Amino acid sequence: MPSGATAVAPTQAPAPRLVVEEVAGGLTHGWDIGFLPDGKVLVTQRTGEIALLSSAQAGATVTRLKADTTSVMVRGEGGLMGMVVHPDFAETREFTTCQTHTENGEPHDIRLVTWRLTEDETTATRVRELVTGLPIAASGRHSGCRPTIAADGALLVGTGDTARGEVPQDLNSLGGKVLRVDLRTGEPLPDNPIAGSRVYTYGHRNVQGVAVRPGSGQVFTAEHGPDKNDEINLLVAGANYGWDPSQGGTVPGYDEDVPMTDLERFPDAVPAKWESGETTEAICAVAFLDGDQWGDLDGALVATALRGAKLMIFTLDGDGAVTSVAIPDEFHDTFGRLRAARTGPDGALYVTTSNGENDKLLRITPGSAR
Repeated sequence: MPSGATAVAPTQAPAPRLVVEEVAGGLTHGWDIGFLPDGKVLVTQRTGEIALLSSAQAGATVTRLKADTTSVMVRGEGGLMGMVVHPDFAETREFTTCQTHTENGEPHDIRLVTWRLTEDETTATRVRELVTGLPIAASGRHSGCRPTIAADGALLVGTGDTARGEVPQDLNSLGGKVLRVDLRTGEPLPDNPIAGSRVYTYGHRNVQGVAVRPGSGQVFTAEHGPDKNDEINLLVAGANYGWDPSQGGTVPGYDEDVPMTDLERFPDAVPAKWESGETTEAICAVAFLDGDQWGDLDGALVATALRGAKLMIFTLDGDGAVTSVAIPDEFHDTFGRLRAARTGPDGALYVTTSNGENDKLLRITPGSAR
């Protein structure tokens, strides 16, 4: 079934040459990356562990932080997931993670938790439960969950619909949404599009990536389709993105044959800027390349792919339309499934593998012309 979206098929651009270095191995499903002011790096792992890397350079050593993550449900797509290091980390030493949460051994919700790294850098202690009550699936399916700090300092959080048909269109649910909250309190911001609500956009299936375009404030997300039509979306405050597997509550369960962007049911839904078409790459994190060292790639949007096991580089015009896509040769049949992507303070791109054994943090910089 067609998606109903109107994204124009972009051209296939020549593959740029990249230099890929292994910063560290020995990780397990590295889910997100956070850079500390002293040059060290935090990596969350879906297993519930937080790794502290001694640097962002090749040969970094890996230390497991002491942290009470016994309430994390590690099952299916759930576990310890996305992370942001707070902009005032130098003073507060705080960072926030997103995780599937159990109570009395049973799945309870998905929540954002703020932690503080001790001065000796051995332990992460809980500071507050920042946002609670995101829906959870007992299987862990469609757990989301990617936090990113917007240009105005708001915390944006991409969430999954937990494979429940009614959730994406339900404005009282925090699943299948992008949320916008105060990073300090977790409360809705006063200028949110729906008064008193954390919901910024809705009608999403499973948002895995959120990235802010430098210099513009535009926010792009990466979203998993079912067996086709993964999406790159440009967010519009308060907008519906058209995923409704309950068909307006007329069918039970979770009908994945509906369009990702159902413009017949929702004529005002926002079409994707890019779709994967009749296949799925399972695109995950997105990040912008930023800096003169990237040459023609400066400002390009990069997406990791899980099932597709590749890196994808999207060139955008000023309005956010995708004009070309390039797939670097360096990732063909080399590193397997790719999950996290963040641009580091040095301008390099950092990516994690997610194969489940000896996963790696990779540092990517531009190479010489082919």
